[in-house]
Amino acid sequence: MPKPAIAVLHLPYRPPFDWPRMLRFFNGRATIGVEAVENGAYLRAIEWEGDAGTLAVTLDAAKHCLVATLAGKVSRHADALAAPLSRMFDLQADPAAVKKALGADPWLKPLLKAAPGLRVPGAWSAFELVVRTIIGQQVSVKAATTIMGRVVQRAGQHIPDHGHALTAWRFPTPAALADADLSSIGMPGKRVAALQGLARAVAEGAAVIDPPGQPYSQEQLAQLRQTLLAQPGIGPWTVEYVAMRAWRDPDGWPATDLVLMQAIAARDAALVKPAQQKQRSLAWAPYRAYVAQHLWNEIADRANGERGG
Repeated sequence: MPKPAIAVLHLPYRPPFDWPRMLRFFNGRATIGVEAVENGAYLRAIEWEGDAGTLAVTLDAAKHCLVATLAGKVSRHADALAAPLSRMFDLQADPAAVKKALGADPWLKPLLKAAPGLRVPGAWSAFELVVRTIIGQQVSVKAATTIMGRVVQRAGQHIPDHGHALTAWRFPTPAALADADLSSIGMPGKRVAALQGLARAVAEGAAVIDPPGQPYSQEQLAQLRQTLLAQPGIGPWTVEYVAMRAWRDPDGWPATDLVLMQAIAARDAALVKPAQQKQRSLAWAPYRAYVAQHLWNEIADRANGERGG
């Protein structure tokens, strides 16, 4: 069997970069069969303009870059994939600017010191992230991961002769997910309906949630928020979570996130209502997504990665 085509990208970042915590975040939420974290590398099956292959991303700390290795036919699109991969791993972030903007806040100063290179982990696609987020409503991270694996088995596509068992499935297309049998999959019927309704809307072009052309303008971000919020079963928390990770809005703020609300109330017992907390969060603009990530990370550090975001 001939060896697959290979392309290697060196994607620069501004140091510091907290690769271990980035991998921890992805590892805790990896879609079984599609992506995995092994030996300091992020791995997944990918497809770009009809060409499939695998992606492996590692850190080269000495050269201040991530090394993305593309194997298979997808490698012919290496140049086009540099920008989306950089966004996925938040390589456009400027840690010095984030520190300058947030470091004077007494709540945040110790968090920035503890994890100075923390980034906001992105997503391969907005659709995939929305699916994960709908599935993750009101269940644990572990339970959501289990159900995601079942969804892939029901609606995804197995990659024949794939050399890596943990990434041998392609994530379901919107059309395939909309038509799949998701009975007895471990989700309430209303959530299944919301998931497949979203998939149908994306498949038919009625809901465009992953348009080309990032970075998005504020007007585009507002339109994307409106489009996603209009879908049945999707609320502001989901929209802001997707804005942070898939649309790369550095000021995305999932105000009703339980962990964030608990973290803020623990620092000021007078701030218990979402409106009060949102007002407090305005001081962190335009980097509220990084504040959310730091607060989640604090909880994850305490719980060995079992909680947080």
